[in-house]
Amino acid sequence: MASQDWFDKDFYKVLGVDKGVSAADLKKTYRKLARQYHPDSNPGDAKAEAKFKEISEAYAVLNDPEQREEYDQIRAMGSGARFSAPGSGAGGGFDDVFSRFGQQRGGSTGPMPGGFDDFFSMFDQQGSSFGSGRFGQTTGGYRGFGGPQRGSDVTARTTLDFVTAAKGETITLQGEDNVPFKVKIPAGVSDGQKIRLRGRGRPSPDGGESGDIVVTVAVRTHPVFSRDGLNLRLTVPVTFTEAALGATIEVPTLGGDPVRLRVAPGTPSGRVLRVKGRGIHSSKGTGDLLAEVQVAVPDHLDDAAREALERFHALEPKENPRADLMSKARQ
Repeated sequence: MASQDWFDKDFYKVLGVDKGVSAADLKKTYRKLARQYHPDSNPGDAKAEAKFKEISEAYAVLNDPEQREEYDQIRAMGSGARFSAPGSGAGGGFDDVFSRFGQQRGGSTGPMPGGFDDFFSMFDQQGSSFGSGRFGQTTGGYRGFGGPQRGSDVTARTTLDFVTAAKGETITLQGEDNVPFKVKIPAGVSDGQKIRLRGRGRPSPDGGESGDIVVTVAVRTHPVFSRDGLNLRLTVPVTFTEAALGATIEVPTLGGDPVRLRVAPGTPSGRVLRVKGRGIHSSKGTGDLLAEVQVAVPDHLDDAAREALERFHALEPKENPRADLMSKARQ
């Protein structure tokens, strides 16, 4: 979902909660709705699947205190928000990065002035570019004794969805001079990444070099996947019989076709199955997909299933898995 869509989507209404809902009540409401509309509970129901995605999207934003505050501010400000450089009398930084940095997907029509600013050259690589302590402050000073003053930097914050950050995309930003320009976001942008857009900040007051725009990127959470460096992680439920006897299961990938994994007989909860090369593809390398197995215990058993389990219990090995638990706890 593009950031400007936050103006149009009422996440509180989607979840049926008040704006002042507590984190605990929000989580309780989401879990109830997720169980109701989960695709596993509604096989083949496209409407239920769409609703599940909608509530997951809403919960991902409102469950994150920082994103929730940002969302509330955006909804309150509407389309009249603006941004300004520090020291300009507007409090510094961006009043609303989404209304001025109008993100559009890479398919926008017509030529866009300004060309491409390649984000690969702008990333904070733990080097000196963000080590000077000037981030978020008015820059300036003189480039040599008596030289022209450099324009001030402008600080900003923008939010990307998880897939865009992982796979990369070309978006369109609109600068303070109202001139749009395209920016190539490379694959693998991480949450909290600082990016410097050279020459896109305040102009110099006396003909010197323009300042920069320094953007802090926030990445929305995903309902299934999470980042672990260049690796992608997810939790995969399996039944007791699949874990005990072994099975071949399908596991989703980020934006691609599912892959088939072999669960070995006797697989315990917590075991991680690795799929090489299905993580983040970036200039720094390629990660893997890490699928953590969790054995799902059935909530309800009919009489036949219960009798079968009782027969199994009578036949299973008499080893006590907790035999040395107490002695280890006393060490």
